[in-house]
Amino acid sequence: MKPIIKSAASQTALPLRFPAHPVAGLAGTSFKHEHLQDILAEANQGSFFEVHAENYMGAGGSPHHALERVRRDHPVSLHGVCMSIGGPQPLDKAHLQRFRALVERYEPALVSEHLAWSTHETTFFNDLLPLPYTQATLARVSDHIDEVQAAIGRPILLENPSTYVAFRQSTMSETDFIRAVARRTGCGLLLDVNNVFVSATNHGFSALDYLSDFPLAEVGEIHLAGHADATDDEGERLLIDSHDGPVGDAVWKLFEIVIGRLGPVPTLIEWDSAIPAWPVLRAEALAAREIMDRYVNAILPEARNAAA
Repeated sequence: MKPIIKSAASQTALPLRFPAHPVAGLAGTSFKHEHLQDILAEANQGSFFEVHAENYMGAGGSPHHALERVRRDHPVSLHGVCMSIGGPQPLDKAHLQRFRALVERYEPALVSEHLAWSTHETTFFNDLLPLPYTQATLARVSDHIDEVQAAIGRPILLENPSTYVAFRQSTMSETDFIRAVARRTGCGLLLDVNNVFVSATNHGFSALDYLSDFPLAEVGEIHLAGHADATDDEGERLLIDSHDGPVGDAVWKLFEIVIGRLGPVPTLIEWDSAIPAWPVLRAEALAAREIMDRYVNAILPEARNAAA
């Protein structure tokens, strides 16, 4: 007899279609179809794979066939990019239902979305756009997260953004805003360390200060990625969250600081364009795992105090 899980949103019993592989302490990579045969050829690699939800919202075909093969042997992280959590208009109901169907179909170990907006009326933009951090935005983001979590029957992880502009009307810091969202909604957080470095460089603040104020106790997943070093129209340095190369040295250093506090939180290498051969991408994940293994026994001071 197959084990049964229940969707809190529907209270309907569902058959467990895939093994419940643990994700704790693993280092993973974005799943790219050109790597499928290499992935299947490796046994017991101790990894997980992340997919963008919007690439799997069709009913079937080769994308689902490939993902099903990967999911049988590995945990999967489902990462949404078009929910427009921070958008001024209501969430797209059809999109949310397709997202829910994916959660029920693949039983991902982790589910996440972005602190951003990306839609206008019926148009989906190819960018994750920033938000002003105000009480009105806080209420809207929290309501949207509540709606998503009610639909899928589980908490999501909310990812901190990479930004290139800041809003004068913001009345709180990004870290205070993220902390308030987590408290209101019960969601967890996805800490993208590359995004922290990109935003800190672009806006001239300290990445270390940002991380010191970030609610690390709520972090359920970490992202690492490469960035492009460019200049803006005025000749000033501008970093772009490009996901098209290896993780930078400064980002690795920040990652080790975070892992030193948190211990081995599931960590994913994002590499979404200029896709390298599988051994190159796999080596990035192994580098992350090596750092994680140094801090197996590290826990947050808050956790130590709670256990005392």
